[in-house]
Amino acid sequence: MTIARSFRDLTVYQRADEVAKKIFAVSRDFPPEEHYSLTDQIRRCSRATKAMIAEAWGRRRYKAVFINKLDEALGEATETQSWLDDALNAGYLSSSDFDALNSGCLAVGQMLLPIDRADDFCKHFPAADYRAIPRVEENDPVGEESSDIKEFFA
Repeated sequence: MTIARSFRDLTVYQRADEVAKKIFAVSRDFPPEEHYSLTDQIRRCSRATKAMIAEAWGRRRYKAVFINKLDEALGEATETQSWLDDALNAGYLSSSDFDALNSGCLAVGQMLLPIDRADDFCKHFPAADYRAIPRVEENDPVGEESSDIKEFFA
């Protein structure tokens, strides 16, 4: 098993990306009158699923925020399924396209469900007291040497 160094290394992100690309491709054939409703919505929520996974990765320093973003990704994947239902019911998708896209959404959702493993991905151990982690304050020197702001603008 390889250690993920980026959100792009996550299997769940890769799968969500595949689903979003396929949805974009099939939605090109939706009628023009659906452009600002069904087409726009199904593309947005399928892309938002992978975007929320990426955002969770970036915010994994805090377990609660990490879990919240994964939960939002799960909600977006479920919303995508709802829009897929509408596309199928309107006759814009074939049964085989629907089945493939829906199973992709289900797979992403199933990968997002074990949120109890959040500690495996978060940067600090579960019982970390974040108040004890030093913060860089606005007035603290950033480097080893403190620079005078007047020198910067001289």
